[in-house]
Amino acid sequence: MRITIAQLNPTIGDTPGNLDKLNAALVRAVKDNADLLVLPEMFITGYPPRDLLERSWFIERATDALDDLMTLSAENPGIGILVGIPTPTNNATGCGLYNSAVLLHDGRIIFTQHKSLLPTYDVFDEARYFDPASSIEVFEFKGETLGISICEDAWNDPDLWPYRHYDLDPIQVLADKGATVLINISSSPYSIDKENLRFRIVSSHAHKHAIPFVFVNQVGANDELIFDGRSIFVDSDGSPVEVFPPFEESLKTIDTAVKGKADSYLPQGRIESVHDALVLGIRDYMRKCGFSTAVIGLSGGIDSAVTCALAVRAIGKMNVMGVTMPSPYSADISASLSEKLADNLGIHFENVPISEIYETYRISLQELLDIEDAVDVTLENIQARIRGNILMAISNKYGNIVLSTGNKSELAVGYCTLYGDMSGGLAVLSDVPKTMVFKLAEFINSEEDVIPRGIIDRVPSAELRPNQTDQDTLPLYPVLDEILNLYIDEGWSAQEIIAKGFNEKTVRWVIRMVNRNEYKRRQAAPGLKVTSKAFGMGRRMVIAAKYDL
Repeated sequence: MRITIAQLNPTIGDTPGNLDKLNAALVRAVKDNADLLVLPEMFITGYPPRDLLERSWFIERATDALDDLMTLSAENPGIGILVGIPTPTNNATGCGLYNSAVLLHDGRIIFTQHKSLLPTYDVFDEARYFDPASSIEVFEFKGETLGISICEDAWNDPDLWPYRHYDLDPIQVLADKGATVLINISSSPYSIDKENLRFRIVSSHAHKHAIPFVFVNQVGANDELIFDGRSIFVDSDGSPVEVFPPFEESLKTIDTAVKGKADSYLPQGRIESVHDALVLGIRDYMRKCGFSTAVIGLSGGIDSAVTCALAVRAIGKMNVMGVTMPSPYSADISASLSEKLADNLGIHFENVPISEIYETYRISLQELLDIEDAVDVTLENIQARIRGNILMAISNKYGNIVLSTGNKSELAVGYCTLYGDMSGGLAVLSDVPKTMVFKLAEFINSEEDVIPRGIIDRVPSAELRPNQTDQDTLPLYPVLDEILNLYIDEGWSAQEIIAKGFNEKTVRWVIRMVNRNEYKRRQAAPGLKVTSKAFGMGRRMVIAAKYDL
């Protein structure tokens, strides 16, 4: 069977635009003499639509789009179209919707398979919206027996995915019912190293059941989630025949009779994949939210430099503005390094000193706040908030989105200022630990020094008081990041982390700061998810709570 795999980037809610993408893919599939065009999970509506699924008008639009798709199918006889869409259950009980894979041919819906396994972990909340399939069936089409599944349905492999177990294995059911081709349509979000796990799961199913496996994944970014695509076709031995590129739309027609080559799969490098994910995340967030330009506060530090370089890669140098805002405690080199970075990137650059504004604040609030000559945390935060105000003023005037630059390490322990450096419409690095920010900088500079060497080699500092460094307040970043990974990503207790050899006082300080700064993160801009456990929709912690460390 010839199958055109359409790794496409839908926009949530834009059913006409998504149908246009489908139509273009269909034209290509017909040209390639394909028997079947396969598109990702929930492609018609985009994924994840979240509470839009609770709006009747949203489901009506999806139903109308399906009617349009039947017309399109009738106009292109002979080729099947397999696509993901929410469908009403027509049941009096339950959520009222299925997450469905619909197969159309010659203007009719000839088969529908609903999703069986509804994930409710990490960023997923599908049991909130959908009912599970009541049955799993195969379907005869053009000489093959199709075994169709949807995303999570393929992930019940305890040997490779030990964290979630279901009583049902839909792939086993499809194999037992005689499937000759397995097809999984997915919207599987990106996180570091997930690509390799995903490939191993698909390959394992194919090898175990001796059935070729087609995996079609969404690409693009929707809010916090980034979808890397990386669709795959493997033969009945589990050997890769076709592996799609990451982070870009792609259409290819494969023949299920073709054999692959063992050990030919090569995952993308970890830091390269994070870089490409963030670039796509910025580009899609801005495009889908209606922004064309961005403004970034440049401090002369590595976080803002990396954010700026990523933004230029995402939307072009002509659409990025960098603003340095030196205070009385900024080193002269901070402004000069910021300007050098802007020159290297070719972006518009502005220098807006804040010393006079800061002094006005200090004098005006001196009596109320009992301000003395020494710079305390209040005065530090005033400087950060002045900068946030200036960036938001530029945004208001010119329509730029403010890209905030704080990293995951800082956000975790609250080493950031509400309504100051946290101001912005998108937090680009909020899921990137500080140690990884340095690796990203080196990757960006792998061909030439885009980011000045002086920025990378500087001792990190907020420059909000004389001679300040980050390590005056924080543990060394390699230590901090490992503790944060164990506590936040892996879910370890303080006792378990201490038993691993970390200083008890340091561990308890870090955990205490993570817990007490939940209120800040609740007010942060949306951040792009790249690790296994990001702040935001995948980590739902209480603010007003008291519990032992």
